[in-house]
Amino acid sequence: MPIIAGLGNIGQEYAGTRHNIGFDIVDQLADSLKLSLGPGKGPFYLAEGRYKGESIILLKPTTYMNQSGIAIRKALGHYQLEPQDCLVCYDDINLRVGKLRLRPDGSAGGHNGVSDIIYQLQSKNFPRLRFGIGDDFSQGDQVSYVLSPFDPDQKEIVEKGVDEAVDACYCFIREGIDQAMNEFN
Repeated sequence: MPIIAGLGNIGQEYAGTRHNIGFDIVDQLADSLKLSLGPGKGPFYLAEGRYKGESIILLKPTTYMNQSGIAIRKALGHYQLEPQDCLVCYDDINLRVGKLRLRPDGSAGGHNGVSDIIYQLQSKNFPRLRFGIGDDFSQGDQVSYVLSPFDPDQKEIVEKGVDEAVDACYCFIREGIDQAMNEFN
């Protein structure tokens, strides 16, 4: 039973920001499956559903980004799942806007939310879907950049990228991370 976890910050002031693209992916996935996320048995919102006969869990931590690992660890423990069962979706400044990159494991790459997941799980062995948000910011302005919305001229690229990310999540559910990488990297 896979978990699709989207990273972001809770609160209306963060809605629609680059840093919340993981939440946006999970929200669109929930909409396409006609699921509603609600409070879970831990610091997260979740929805349980089925896709093509497979049980799935959608998850959004209610911790702030830098403590995302607490929610992921508790959800994996509650469902008695392994880190490899959890696809983590998040923003990446090292990829151009809308570009996707899937990996079966790896380092945090400077992402504090992923860093906390690695710390909490004591493992780098969980699949990731990185969504490019670009790096169009001046030195020292990274925090302001990731906590701001996409530029209006990027709207179509972002919408297409989120659609593709949802398709990549479906592929991960059906066929695993290797096939998702083959199709979407």
